[in-house]
This record gives sequence, structure tokens and C-alpha cells, in this order.
Amino acid sequence: MSDVNQFTITEAVKKSFATEPGSRLELLLQKLIDHVHAYARETNLTHDEWMAALNFLYDCGKISTPDRHEFILLSDVLGFSAIVDMINTRGGATEGSNLGPFYLPESPDKTLGADLAGPRSGVSVLCRGQVRDTLGHPIPGAVIDTWQADGSGTYPIQEEGQDKYDLRGIFRADENGNYWYTTVLPKPYTVPYDGPVGDLLRAGNRHAWRAAHLHYIVRAEGMRAITTELFFANTEYIDNDAVFGVRKSLITELQPYDASANADIQLQRKPDAQVYFDFVLAPA
Repeated sequence: MSDVNQFTITEAVKKSFATEPGSRLELLLQKLIDHVHAYARETNLTHDEWMAALNFLYDCGKISTPDRHEFILLSDVLGFSAIVDMINTRGGATEGSNLGPFYLPESPDKTLGADLAGPRSGVSVLCRGQVRDTLGHPIPGAVIDTWQADGSGTYPIQEEGQDKYDLRGIFRADENGNYWYTTVLPKPYTVPYDGPVGDLLRAGNRHAWRAAHLHYIVRAEGMRAITTELFFANTEYIDNDAVFGVRKSLITELQPYDASANADIQLQRKPDAQVYFDFVLAPA
């Protein structure tokens, strides 16, 4: 150990960990060490740059709260979240997309047909679809957990004095795997720009705008849960979303509301428009 140099230290660090041979932890740690050390060598990293990076991560930790996860945001803008989603999408299942920094795990339960918008202004939208497995069979009782920004592009969790659980809800699909509810059409917004990730975007001359979207986590017993987003065709930033969340398969058409086509369901609020989207889950 006393004679390590920049070319031998990587193996020395890897050998210092007594992880279980062949375990997943061993693989993850060893590859992390390989790549971090290679990055330092390839870039001839200076002390000032190394310290700047550590201070940046420290600042991400300082600004993070239970309601705002700056490290998730960092992962998002670097495309790291997107590539993990892509790697973990199973064949035939709905593609994954960003969780984002504003997910809350205990959203209120809602009945099918409920309205999430409340008194908020904007275009009222019926969201309707079916949850199926990869063989096309409906999944009764599938859980649809949704959250979103409002008609001005703001999450209630960002607004002082607002209920952070507004524009959120957990629905359970009916016996045929169908779900439906109304909400307000979200608008594009900038990712949080007042912290270290915002500084990074400005330094890189990048915009911070997200295409308008709805967030979902869909799960069912015996199936692999998906975390994804739903986007709207022909809207701003659909081709250059700041966190690389858009997938062609996740873009839907916003259409005028057709009461006759939805006469079979009960709604708390008459919508102005409608979108249809089916979620597909793969076996666990």
C-alpha cells in the first residue's frame, strides 16, 4: 500500500472493501471506483476543481428537504435518471420516465371520477384509460398514483400556504382495469432554478424548461411498477425537455371533450378536453 501511485491506487481501493465476492454491492462499488478514478485521470482534475465538485454536492445536500430533493434534480438534468429509466423498462411495458423532485408517497385516496383541480383556473381535462398486462389482459384494482403542476406551471408544494397534497391522488382501477378522473391541464415550467443545479444549468448555457406533463406511478400485485410521465403533442419543449423525460410512446393527443363517448362514467366536473392513455405493466 505504501507505494501506490495514480495507476495502482484504483486496485488498492477496490481491494480494501471486503464485500461479498460476486455480490451486486461488490460490482456496484468496484465499477464506481473504476469510473471515478478514470475520470480524474482523463481530465487531469485539479485540486480546485475537485473541491468545487465536493462543495457543489454539499450545497445540493443543504438545499434538499423532505419536499425537495436536489440530488434527484441533478440526476434529472444530467440525463442520469433518464438512462436508468430506459435500462429498466421491460419489453412490452409502458416506458419509464422521471420521478422528479416533488413526489410525495402519501397522496390522498380518490374515487374514480374525482376532480383534482378544485377551484384552480385553466383547461379542465378528463384523463382516462386502462391498465393492462403485456398480454393485453386488464388488471383490476391497479393503483394509479398521480401528481402534477397546475395551470400556471407551479406545484402546490412550491406555494406557501397551499396544501402540498393538492393536484395529487391515488386511484384504483375498476374491475376492467379502467381509470378516469379530471384535472387541470398543466403548463410547462422551469425546474427549480434557485439552487446549485440552477447554477450548473446557467454555467452550461442550458434552459431549465420542462414540457407540460402528468406524473404517474402505476402498480399492481405481481406486476413490475412503472414510474412515468404523460406528455401532450404539439406543446412547448416537447423536443428539448430539460430533463430528457419525453419518449415518443408517452405523447398523447389532447382532444375536445366528447360527452357521448364518455356517457358510461360519472364525473365530478365537466371537462373541456380529454386524453386517453393506457398503461401496460410487465410481470414482476
